[in-house]
Amino acid sequence: MAIMNIQTGDIGHIIQLAIAPVFLLSGVCTNLIVLTNRLARIIDRSRVLEDRLDVAYSDPYLNELDVLYRRSHLINMSIFLSTACGLFVCLIVAMLFLGDITNFSLDKYIAGMFVVAVICLVGSFVALLREIFIASAAMRSHRHKRRER
Repeated sequence: MAIMNIQTGDIGHIIQLAIAPVFLLSGVCTNLIVLTNRLARIIDRSRVLEDRLDVAYSDPYLNELDVLYRRSHLINMSIFLSTACGLFVCLIVAMLFLGDITNFSLDKYIAGMFVVAVICLVGSFVALLREIFIASAAMRSHRHKRRER
């Protein structure tokens, strides 16, 4: 196997190609921060309700816990899909460098992996949006009404 000489211009070109996926990765990381913060709040509220249920049985607390469990499931799914997207983006960047260094034609694999990464990101956003709808509906259902005077 012959060792290839990589020119500075080639590396610059590869870095230019890798910039867009890296920006996508930055957005995915920001999304993961939002998702983990939402999950932490759900877990904290669940613990409070479970402690209250240890003291006394309450249907409203159990109902709220059911909603929190559904929300946590959706957030976990969203975290999984965002993480998978980030993994695929990292693999894309690695494949860009690997393809250029080895002269293998990885274009179709890179394009396919990019499509899968975007599908994972869309799935993550859909799961997040569903979780937000559930949280908003639960908040509206517990809304206090003003008393007539």
